[in-house]
Amino acid sequence: MVSLTTPVCEFGTKAIDFCLPGVDHQNWTLENCRGKRGLLIMFISNHCPYVKAIRKKLVRDTRDLIALGINSVALMPNDTVAYPEDSAANMLRISKEFDFPFPYLLDETQEVARAYGAVCTPDFFGYNADLELQYRGRLDAAGPKSDDDTQVRELFEAMKQVSETGRGPEHQIPSMGCSIKWREHG
Repeated sequence: MVSLTTPVCEFGTKAIDFCLPGVDHQNWTLENCRGKRGLLIMFISNHCPYVKAIRKKLVRDTRDLIALGINSVALMPNDTVAYPEDSAANMLRISKEFDFPFPYLLDETQEVARAYGAVCTPDFFGYNADLELQYRGRLDAAGPKSDDDTQVRELFEAMKQVSETGRGPEHQIPSMGCSIKWREHG
């Protein structure tokens, strides 16, 4: 498992449109994912220990953000041939098991992940109401080995600030996770 950290937030970068299939058999676009006050785009996977460790907290935080006008969407960018645990069938199983309050989309071509510059799972991109990037940090400090609920909810607090002010915090700690499993070309 290769562990990577995300780059620093480039404030104001516009969200890139997409149209991807969800586990609900609907196609989702940037426009029909966004909330009144913003959108959290998450690159996650089923097999990554970093993602497995935070799934319950991710559901809690994304549910709480809905009340603040921030919607969320999760994209799974990994090569599903090389990593069958990340298959569409397993995406559906995981989304039901954890009762995801957000669309879970398959980025089969990996074009969306590349366009966003996603590097790992989990990788969080938090946008304001104008779909300008305001957060590119971690969920919290607990890391992949802990279900510690005493940690500051960094992602939630940052997106709460975005919902209230349109701006994310100046200080952000990068997310850390498993490298995206890019498809071999050739």
